[in-house]
Amino acid sequence: MLSAIIAILGGILAASSVIIAKKPNAKELIDKITPFQGWIGLVLAFWGLWGTIQLVLNIGSIGLVWIIALAIYVVEFVVGFILGYALISKYFLERSEAAKEKGQQLRLKLIKYQVPGGFILIILGILSILF
Repeated sequence: MLSAIIAILGGILAASSVIIAKKPNAKELIDKITPFQGWIGLVLAFWGLWGTIQLVLNIGSIGLVWIIALAIYVVEFVVGFILGYALISKYFLERSEAAKEKGQQLRLKLIKYQVPGGFILIILGILSILF
């Protein structure tokens, strides 16, 4: 359940530009969580990585719920990396220019998936709650 809530919040933040364009009254709510974007992204990235590892280790229990959970964790990792890149760069990549440059290149490749990833996270989070 916690993973589903994290997925939905991260999805809303990732897709905020489109959500605000369609529903201007949502701007107030999104503005309240935007200052925490980097930290939410960092939590999403680590949560997604940890969940993916746990699921791969428990591959014997594969089924519909397992597949939905894997999709959530993978998308959480990608969206979390995009949202939290500033903090990831500051705390983990600042010692190495090469690592910083590779991280930035990866971020630029993934940025086009931020909004679709946000909507996918919202949908997968809701599916996770329903199942």
